[in-house]
Amino acid sequence: MKFSVNPNRMELLRLKRRLIFAYRGHKLLKDKQEELTRHFLKLIEETKKLREEVQKRYSKIEEMFIECQMTFTPEIVGYAISLPEIKFSFETYRLMNLTLPKFNVDVKKPEIVPYIPLGLNFVIQQICEIFPLLVKLSEKEKSVELVAYELQRTRRRVNALEYILIPSLKETIRFISARLNELERSNITRLMKIKELRV
Repeated sequence: MKFSVNPNRMELLRLKRRLIFAYRGHKLLKDKQEELTRHFLKLIEETKKLREEVQKRYSKIEEMFIECQMTFTPEIVGYAISLPEIKFSFETYRLMNLTLPKFNVDVKKPEIVPYIPLGLNFVIQQICEIFPLLVKLSEKEKSVELVAYELQRTRRRVNALEYILIPSLKETIRFISARLNELERSNITRLMKIKELRV
């Protein structure tokens, strides 16, 4: 689909410059898309491994925790769960034009408390170990979501340039070039006719 423009030399020069700029933009976006895809696949792999590890550990902890809930009073279980000290901080880092999250968590494991049953102490220790993994998993999953959205946007832009803008610019440049050549031929013909009439 060609643009509706006046077929003159200024417009032709402007469109040729725009085409060069579109090619450059397309190449940059294509490179960005490839880099985002590489990073996305790496994130997916890391997230998958982390999720499998968390699920494996979580199922064991859940069984033990349910046993403790059935064995001990809610007050003892609630007190035991409140023992770990958790410090949480949030940072961001840049990947191209994306801002991705980085969660930092510091879990201070409580010492084994003598008046809390050993099974419950063990469950608390396991919860303290799995908590940083859960936070890391949420960080990875949010990063995957953000990178996937940016990848989709970049792909749409690449396709718009590749299949709409660049072909339209080429077609318009061809049209203007043909029109200018036609005008030039008609001018040459007119000059030849005038020359014949003068002689």
